[in-house]
Amino acid sequence: MKCPACGSLESKVVDSRPMTEGNSIRRRRECLACQKSFTTYEIVETVQMFVIKKSGAKEIFDRNKLMSGIIKACEKRPVKAEEIVNEIENELQNSLSNEVSTKEIGEMVMDKLKLRDEVAYVRFASVYREFKDIDTFIKELSSLKRRK
Repeated sequence: MKCPACGSLESKVVDSRPMTEGNSIRRRRECLACQKSFTTYEIVETVQMFVIKKSGAKEIFDRNKLMSGIIKACEKRPVKAEEIVNEIENELQNSLSNEVSTKEIGEMVMDKLKLRDEVAYVRFASVYREFKDIDTFIKELSSLKRRK
């Protein structure tokens, strides 16, 4: 790491601390040439993820959009939306693909909600699957009951 004071490339790490959510590390370094201390940050390099919409259009994956939909489904429920978003984002990053369809993301959300909270699951499914009437709701609820 290049020293900002003297430009030397020789330094040693004096202290390392994980930052928020473990996504980055803060390192205190000391230059071996001039003994000045400086701070560096390391973050995991992520692949730019693209979402393929129903229309075929591509857009950059937006964590906030995913969070918004999950928060709406989990309103007043004992579910941590942040955990679900983190899990999905990690799975997408680890998939080694830089494209994912909205259908795949929706199914991932429903799978995770189904395991955590059936009410949040039904709320999300009703919007995601575009339930048209009460019969569709009843079919979905019956399906949930049979699985239990």
